[in-house]
Amino acid sequence: MELAVIGEGGHSKVILDLIRAEESYALTAILDDKYDSLTLRDGVYVGPVASASRLLKHMAGLKFVVAIGNNEVRKSIVSRLGLTNEHYVSLVHRTAVVSKSASIGLGTVIMANTIVNADAHIGNHSIINTGAIIEHDNRIGDFVHVAPKATLTGAVVAREGTMIGAGATIIPGKNIGDWAVIGAGATVISDIPSYCTAVGTPAKVLTKPMFAEGRLNLI
Repeated sequence: MELAVIGEGGHSKVILDLIRAEESYALTAILDDKYDSLTLRDGVYVGPVASASRLLKHMAGLKFVVAIGNNEVRKSIVSRLGLTNEHYVSLVHRTAVVSKSASIGLGTVIMANTIVNADAHIGNHSIINTGAIIEHDNRIGDFVHVAPKATLTGAVVAREGTMIGAGATIIPGKNIGDWAVIGAGATVISDIPSYCTAVGTPAKVLTKPMFAEGRLNLI
C-alpha cells in the first residue's frame, strides 16, 4: 500500500517508524508546508500539503495519514485537504493488541504497546499513543489524542477533539466533553464538560470553557 504522510515533525517520526517496519506499507510521500515545491528525495516525494491533489492524479490508490499530534491542527489539515474518507488509512503498530470486536476509524493511528479491548470504538483521525489502554466499550470520537500510558477504563466516552494527557486515568462510565483537555497524570472520577481543562487527582476543572460551543478557533 502506497502511503503519504502529512506533517514532518516529532509525531511523524513515530508514524514513519511504524510504516517502515511494515512490509505491506510503502512510504511514497511526506508533505509539509516547510517545502516550497514537490520534489523526489531518496525515492520519496516531499512537498507542501497542497501537493496531495497532484499526487492523487498520478497515484489513484495513494492513501494518507495526517501525522500531527495537535488535535486542532490535525482537524484543520483534514478540512483543508478536502479528501473523502476512502483516501485515509488507519495504522496499527504490530505490538498493539486490538480486539476483533473493536472498530478503528480511518486516519487513526494505534501506536506501539497499546491495548484496545472488546467493543471499543475509535473515531477517525485519532491517536492512541504509546502504551495507552482503551478498555471495553469505550467510545472515542474523531480527532482525539490519548497520550502515552493513559488509561481509559470501561465504557468511557471521549468526545471530539479531546486531549487526554500522559498517564491520566479515567474511571468507568465517565464522559469527557468535546475539545476538553485532561492534564497529564490526572485521575478523572466525574464527567468533564466540553471546552475546558481538568487536572489533578481527583481531576478538577481548572479553567472555564476556552471556546464557546461551535466557535473553536482552528489553526
